[in-house]
Formats: sequence, structure tokens, C-alpha cells
Amino acid sequence: MYPNQVTIVEVGPRDGLQNEPTLLTVAQKIELITDLANAGLKVIEAGSFVSPKWVPQMANSAEVLQALDKTQIQRFPALVPNLRGLQEAIEAGCQDIAVFAAASETFSQKNINCSIAESLERYESVIKEALAAKLRVRGYVSCVLGCPFEGEIAFSSATHVADALYKMGCYEISLGDTIGVGTPEKARQMVSAVAERVPIEHLAVHFHDTYGQALANIYACIALGVRTIDSSVGGLGGCPYAPGASGNVATEEIVYMLNGLNIEHGVDLNALVRISHKVAALLNRTPRSKVAQALNKDL
Repeated sequence: MYPNQVTIVEVGPRDGLQNEPTLLTVAQKIELITDLANAGLKVIEAGSFVSPKWVPQMANSAEVLQALDKTQIQRFPALVPNLRGLQEAIEAGCQDIAVFAAASETFSQKNINCSIAESLERYESVIKEALAAKLRVRGYVSCVLGCPFEGEIAFSSATHVADALYKMGCYEISLGDTIGVGTPEKARQMVSAVAERVPIEHLAVHFHDTYGQALANIYACIALGVRTIDSSVGGLGGCPYAPGASGNVATEEIVYMLNGLNIEHGVDLNALVRISHKVAALLNRTPRSKVAQALNKDL
């Protein structure tokens, strides 16, 4: 049974842009986030407090977060990797943060230079301090369906990490198919397994579209009752560990599908298509989204 309403978490300004070779200015990022908010998106991931040495695209996140109007209904989460990042996020006025763990041991080592167990130990203190500061904390679990180094990942691993983050106090756990290898039945089985430990109303899905399966995977998961979907306007982003990966599923493609299912989401499709083309022009390319390409002639 499908939910009557879903929340779309727009990750383009963070997860999308961090994998794009072109660096946007503070003003360009603020304009992008403002446009997305005006299109009806209520949760927009706005930045990341990671080392600019490793992710130069996010070097101006503090300036972006400081400039956003956080008195409105929109929420602007930022990714934090450690206590230092948390302090920087707090100083920038963040009210929402996210932490990022992996279901793959090898990916965890290569991505954040520590084991899964060490990452969870690190995040326990980050989450504790964030909650004490009255921040909302979201948890990400990457590689829930496959790893570029280990191949297929056992559902038990994704379940273990998701359950640990939820018990630490994350209000929501986003399950990420980082390299986009999932298929609908595998996605359904994975979410069902995790939902045995974490209530499904506290789960979100985050699919990359490497093999063109993202929409089908999301369709399978919302049929289980998942109410939150991560996506990126124009399909911004990609995975540096998956050559040829086409990145996040496009927000406008999610909205088009939800419209067909009569599921409420509160987002203006035509506005999204305009934003998709606008940001693609800034990045010197055309939108990857088929919906953006198909509807552009009508706007």
C-alpha cells in the first residue's frame, strides 16, 4: 500500500555538487537552494563540513549556511564527519546535521579511513553532542546493496549499521545504494530486513541511477510504506568509485512518478525542470534527467 504523502529530501546542493568538477560560488549555491525552496522542497541538504582538501566543492559550506534564512519552514541539513565538523556546523547556524556510515567494511576504510565499528564509535559522540545542542540528526548508510570493492552486501550489515545509528538518536536513516547496482526485488528485501529493526516510518531511500533502476527501486520501496525519498535536481552527482555512474536519481523524475501515483509531495514539477536546466548551464552541460529534457520544450 502506498503512503498518501511522501517527503522529498533534495540532496543536489551537497551530495550532487560534491561530485561535480565545476565549483559553484556562495552566491550561486544560495540561489540554487532558494530556487529549490521556492519550488516547494522542504528539506534541502545545503552543505558539508568535511575537509576542503578532500572535497573542495564544499569549502564554502559555512558561508552558504550562514546566509540561508533558517526561520522559514525549510530545513537545511549539513553533513558532518566528526566533532570538529559539528562545531563548525553549529557556528554556521545549522539546526540539522547528518552523519555518514557504510555497510561495507572496505568502503568505510577507503571513504572515511576507519572501520565500521570505529565510525559508529565516532558518531556516538557526535550525535550525543548534537542532540544536547538541540540539533536534529539524520543518519546515512551507504553501500546497502553493493560495494565497488566487496560486491554484494549482506542485508544484515545494512541492518546493523542502521539500527546502531537509530538507537544513538538519529530521527531518520537514509539507506543508500551508493553505486546504483540495486534492483527492485533486492531493494524491497533490503528495506524489509532493515525495517525489522528500525520502524519503516523512520527510513528513507537514496538510490543512484547507474543502471537505470532507481525509479523502479523507489517504486518498490514506497509500496512497503517508505515515506521519504532522497533525490538530486537534474540528477546531479555521481560516485567516484563507479566509473560511468550517472549519479543520484533526478528530483523531477521522482515528482513525475509520484504525480502519476497521486501521492502528495508539494513540489512544483515545472519549477524543478527550470532549475535543472539552470544549474546544468552553470556546470556547462545539459541535464541528465529525461523528464527535464522532455518537458523543457513546453516551458
